[in-house]
Amino acid sequence: MRLTCFVLCLAIGWGTGLSAQSSAPWPLEKCVDYALQNSLRIKLAQAAVRDGELSVKQNQLSRLPSLNAATSVGSQFGRTIDPFSNTFDTRTISFNSMSLNAGVPLYTGGRINAGIHQSKLELEARQHDLADASNTLALEVARAYLTVLLTQEQLDNAQRQLHLSQQQLGQTEKLISAGALPPNDRLDALAQIARNEQVIVEVRNAVNSAYLNLRQLMELPAEQPFVIERPQVSIPTVVDEAIFSFPTVFAAALSTQPQIKAADLRLKAANDNIALARAGMLPIINLGGNLNTAFSSVAQRVSGFTTVRQTQTIFLNGQPFIIETDLPRAELENIPYFNQLSNNFGQAIALSLNIPIYNNSRNRIAVERAQLGVLNQELQNRQQRQRLQTTVQQAINDALAAREAWQAGQRAVEAAQVAFDNAQKRFEVGAINTLQYTTARLTLDNAQVDLTRAKYQYLFNLKNVEFLMGKPLQLN
Repeated sequence: MRLTCFVLCLAIGWGTGLSAQSSAPWPLEKCVDYALQNSLRIKLAQAAVRDGELSVKQNQLSRLPSLNAATSVGSQFGRTIDPFSNTFDTRTISFNSMSLNAGVPLYTGGRINAGIHQSKLELEARQHDLADASNTLALEVARAYLTVLLTQEQLDNAQRQLHLSQQQLGQTEKLISAGALPPNDRLDALAQIARNEQVIVEVRNAVNSAYLNLRQLMELPAEQPFVIERPQVSIPTVVDEAIFSFPTVFAAALSTQPQIKAADLRLKAANDNIALARAGMLPIINLGGNLNTAFSSVAQRVSGFTTVRQTQTIFLNGQPFIIETDLPRAELENIPYFNQLSNNFGQAIALSLNIPIYNNSRNRIAVERAQLGVLNQELQNRQQRQRLQTTVQQAINDALAAREAWQAGQRAVEAAQVAFDNAQKRFEVGAINTLQYTTARLTLDNAQVDLTRAKYQYLFNLKNVEFLMGKPLQLN
């Protein structure tokens, strides 16, 4: 009984520990890592990398000899050819043949070397494709993570505004009791509370939508508890101005972005295609060998001789004469299976030379097509650089615009705060009515909402530029 209780308590404690661990807040790094481990697009890119590894291995092993065995078993019916006597026979013949073939390429015109080099380049390009897919997913997760933080902060602000509205209602009721305000001002305060409650509902729905988007990016099961960590997000007061310099950011992006490296590697692989196409015009030398043997159910051998007396009558001058002659006759027996395999064992070795002379211009067209592939890849590389250039320019422009919006939002909040503080003092002494006080509060609320949105937009745009420069995604 004690052992059972101990095991039960241990299981409950372990389960509670797992539940607490699974419900612990997730930082951004953990969200990104989980998404990279479970995303289907990342798994597809990983499968492409594995396929590239197998291609490299296959091309490397093509240098080695090949060895293949073959066997066949069957029966021949009706009028068939005896494989041993090469004569027609109407008996049922059972047969079995076996062979072992080996071959090794001695010269292939450079096909093997070019194929190995090309497959290695393609493998490295696919690895950069995987890195590019990981970067894109990490950036999407970071944006969704910041969106959750933004909506949560907006929800906190909406709840604070509701609390202030409730305080305003209490202050309004006191002023109404003192005769400083008309009774109808209480209705304005109640209406403001209702509006605040509506905003809370709307923002809470926005929080849920932001969480759903983040879950979907991470491919997190719906039943798994999930809440993100809420770090102290602050905008750096001092930012290196080089981050807003296009030549600096673009140069860093060219050297760090994996899609550029993948494109350059594929250009080298396209040049290997030309070597492979030209190898089709060169001779091929192979060395091969063969071992073979066979069995037939009608194969026979002489096992001995017997004497057969033959009597023949001849006539000489009309008189019959009987002549008796002893003739030898061979006794035959079936050859045993393994004896046939030993007797029929044959070997062969051959050196083959294949010289392409004319193949309907296929090789020449293959070379031209490979050269066209190089041209296409060069154009794609230029497009990649143009897209990266556009991305960098847009990212820098967005970051500068977001910084200006954030700075303007700070000034707007400061001005609205001063105006609200003044309105609050006047409202407390009954110098203004509820509508004027509410208007000052709404102006401050809107300014704070705009500032919060501008802060997170500037933070994301700033991290986007840093990410293009090869820096890791971090909120602190």
